[in-house]
Parts: sequence; structure tokens; C-alpha cells
Amino acid sequence: MSSIHFFVEDINFVLKNKRKIQKVLAILSEKEGKELGEISYIFCSDNYLLKINKKYLNADYFTDVITFDYCVGNKISGDIYISIERVKENSKIFSQSFFNETLRVILHGALHLCGYKDKKPKEEKIMREKENFYLNEYSKF
Repeated sequence: MSSIHFFVEDINFVLKNKRKIQKVLAILSEKEGKELGEISYIFCSDNYLLKINKKYLNADYFTDVITFDYCVGNKISGDIYISIERVKENSKIFSQSFFNETLRVILHGALHLCGYKDKKPKEEKIMREKENFYLNEYSKF
């Protein structure tokens, strides 16, 4: 499970329950029929992620997560940037705990690496169902 790494860029943030999160990500990759490669989660500010959004995706708006997919074959690998400011805001909007919203976004990024999309309503529905399934898996630990 040492192939999942957590980093912090320009904010003060400590992710709790890293080992449990690594376990649920291993379960996710296994249940989705994928091999776990190198995944780096980078927690940052809105402005940090906005710069990445502009530079690499030509998009000028705040977002909670950006996933860079480096998957090869059946092995999932990538860099997943998460704005902690967006996650805090979204946790209030969706009446979720900050930790649960953080975990949802962590799972969301991994699901993108597994090939799931969320641009169309049907894709978004499947993505939410998958997120909820793996949030439930996490709660079993």
C-alpha cells in the first residue's frame, strides 16, 4: 500500500486516517478490476489549484479536484490535486462532515483513474453511486 502518497503544497493540512484511506483505495482498485500503481494526492489552496486549472486545462474557475491520469494498461496511476478550501465549502453546502467530503473527493479522483467520468448526468449518477459505495466500505473499518 506504499504506492499511495499524500502531500501538502501551500496550506496547513493534516490528513487523518491515512492507513484506512490507503486500505479503502486498495479495495477500490481491486473491486474495479485494476492494479494499484503510484497515486499521489496533493492537498492545496483554491488559488494553487486554479493556477493548475488555467495552465493545464485552460479553465478559469475554482474546482475541488483535478486528476492527472498516468494509467498504463490496467495499472492506475496519477496525481490528484485537491483544494481543501473547496472541500470545506462543499462540506457546508452538502451538509457533510469535512472528513467525509475530503474522503469523497479522494475516492472521486481514484474513480477517475479507473475510467469513470462525470460530465453527463448518467455518468455523474454512476460516479456518486460508486463514491457512496466506497464511503460505506471505509465505514466498515
